[in-house]
Amino acid sequence: MAGNAAALVAIPWFVLQTTGSASKTGITAAAGIVPVIISGLLGGPYVDRLGYRRASIIADLTSFAAVAAIPFLHATVGLEFWQLVLLVFLGALLDAPGVTARASMLPEVAEPAGWSLERVSGAAAAVNRAARLAGAPLAGLLIVFVGPTNVLWIDAATFVFSAAAIAFGVPARARARQVHEEGASTDYLTEIKEGFAFLYERRALFVLTVVITVTNMLDAVGIVALPVYASRVYGTAWSLGLMIGISGAGAVLGALAYSAVGERLSRRTVFTWGLAGATIWYPIAALFPSLGVMLTARGVSGAAAGPINPVIDTVFLERVPDGMRGRVFGVGNAAAWIAMPVGVLIAGPAIEAFGLRATLLATGAVYIVVAVLTIWAPSLADLDRRPEEGAGSRAGDVREELTH
Repeated sequence: MAGNAAALVAIPWFVLQTTGSASKTGITAAAGIVPVIISGLLGGPYVDRLGYRRASIIADLTSFAAVAAIPFLHATVGLEFWQLVLLVFLGALLDAPGVTARASMLPEVAEPAGWSLERVSGAAAAVNRAARLAGAPLAGLLIVFVGPTNVLWIDAATFVFSAAAIAFGVPARARARQVHEEGASTDYLTEIKEGFAFLYERRALFVLTVVITVTNMLDAVGIVALPVYASRVYGTAWSLGLMIGISGAGAVLGALAYSAVGERLSRRTVFTWGLAGATIWYPIAALFPSLGVMLTARGVSGAAAGPINPVIDTVFLERVPDGMRGRVFGVGNAAAWIAMPVGVLIAGPAIEAFGLRATLLATGAVYIVVAVLTIWAPSLADLDRRPEEGAGSRAGDVREELTH
């Protein structure tokens, strides 16, 4: 995660240095987003077939080869722009299946460790957020001292480290039952449909997916609005870094808190109040307050949002059976990723047409509406229920249920 966050800084900088084109930089950025959506939707069956441990290792080694090829070709035979775009695309293509595979392993590794799903989900979320938070500024420093090309070599090395950690640090038993061993159809399209059907028929899981999709879109609006806000209200670039940083730090603390005490709390209460708390900074920002007030609001909102993903992850890990997590998690991740470009595309025209204050107020209002609706949503009433059949249920049993 830290390597990926560093690459988000290093690759655009590398493109600007080697081509001098802002348009080509944008194309390269898109090449890193589109494959995540595609592989999230379509890669799930392969994660289930290969097994989570093996799929994670293969994804990391493939990403290593694609990322390492960028500085290697640049330093040897030369690198054409189309080759760079292709390598960025390939490097991101298996990122989503790799993330899905590692998340799918958690129940199998948590149980022998004596960890609850709440504890492991909160810890994983805290690690991911902290790594992303540290990766970007670390990349900036490394670019200054070693250059963007060497930062890409470092990013490539992180994939090797990850593959080795999973290969040698995770027991071989912590892998999914391969779906073709369950005696069910191995038809690829059928397996994708099963993932969609499973998610749709479990109303709580479906509603959680819809909520996270909508809120990701709203968060993307905020991401675009923040640089404009820092420029117009405070007139400094470092204020933008502080606003992003303190929100990320708050989210890390919120996730760690959930990891420590989450199993003693109501999941629905944490989820709904987390959504409500995540909206705090929007109306406060619309008042154009002092930087100190704004940073406080961003920190509080980040801390409130920190437990949201761990709650969702806990419920999914608990209710999606072994052998289907790749397909079901892949659909959910793809939905979340699809929403972000939509929010980015909405934000710019909205700010230009209605102004910064109106855009912030409208975004916060929609966020509040979503939070209120989750309080009333009947399908979320059983978030605190622990299914009688745990996450290790057989994929074949689920297929039989879907067939009926």
